[in-house]
Amino acid sequence: MRANEVHLGKIVKDGKVLILAMDQGMEHGPTDFDSRNINPEYVCEIASKGGFTGFAVQKGIAKHYKENYSGKVPLVLKLNGKTNIVPKDEAYSPPVATVKEAVALGADAIGYTIYVGSPMEAQMFREFGAIEKEAHDFGLVCVVWAYPRGKYVKEEKSKEMVAYAARVALELGADIVKVNYPGSVDAMKWVVASAGKCRVISAGGSKQPEAEFLQKVRDIMSAGAVGLAVGRNVWQHEEPLRMAKEIRKIIFGE
Repeated sequence: MRANEVHLGKIVKDGKVLILAMDQGMEHGPTDFDSRNINPEYVCEIASKGGFTGFAVQKGIAKHYKENYSGKVPLVLKLNGKTNIVPKDEAYSPPVATVKEAVALGADAIGYTIYVGSPMEAQMFREFGAIEKEAHDFGLVCVVWAYPRGKYVKEEKSKEMVAYAARVALELGADIVKVNYPGSVDAMKWVVASAGKCRVISAGGSKQPEAEFLQKVRDIMSAGAVGLAVGRNVWQHEEPLRMAKEIRKIIFGE
């Protein structure tokens, strides 16, 4: 099966995407968690009951907590990752899992971070090129976390940089690209246009006041994006399932 035969419906509902992400444990360390959500079972339950079209985690979570989410929400297995101890100027996210591991764990999609503009960009392109081909051969959806980062990038969330990253994901063969919100509806429209037929979703980002965050979701959708990959603004919320429902209302019109 090749890229144009991949069944996006595995993690897409009515043309829209809502992924619950919990790769922050590797990317940020335990600082994002409190006494409730430090337990992966707590977040797995939110993923299972929150009406999400995907659950993005690293392989350790996917393996050790499979019984808590399997069959309840599609798995998006992150195949690379890094800590935030590594300096941003040398941004590189090495492979930590394989496509075959994703298949064995029952994943419907793989996630892969690429730091566009990093000094390690060429190596990340080569690694993702091999992964993209193998993932599509297995019929897995490829979701790229595309972030401009590194010593050559001055404003990683500018309209120009975010659009460039989205275009790179299209050119590399991604089915869906996750980007940072560039700050305005008009800027996001340019990002979406730059991504062509590669569907655009926005990162949720750090925890924000509820009303402010939901307005951002409205802006993201009005710009033509197909959804969101959200983590902290749901599982750090006092009422995570209610927050997930409010987000679904905006994305799916529920």
